[in-house]
Amino acid sequence: MEIMCCPGGCIGGGGQPWGTTKATKEARMAGLYQADRELPIRQSHKNPAVKALYDEFLGKPLSHKSHELLHTHYHPKHK
Repeated sequence: MEIMCCPGGCIGGGGQPWGTTKATKEARMAGLYQADRELPIRQSHKNPAVKALYDEFLGKPLSHKSHELLHTHYHPKHK
């Protein structure tokens, strides 16, 4: 089994761009935290668009339809 463990989390996007310095990652992290603090909606279950999606299409969290459409399954890859 392989585990992705990016220093500082996945702040640089998929694969962490090569050649990114520690200072760049720290600045990006600080910017993300600042943006998060200032957002009026910080939790997905409080987002009006997500609420509407459940009300109008998915039914409720953990419903069969939401599980079928929003969840994924992982399978081992053979080398």
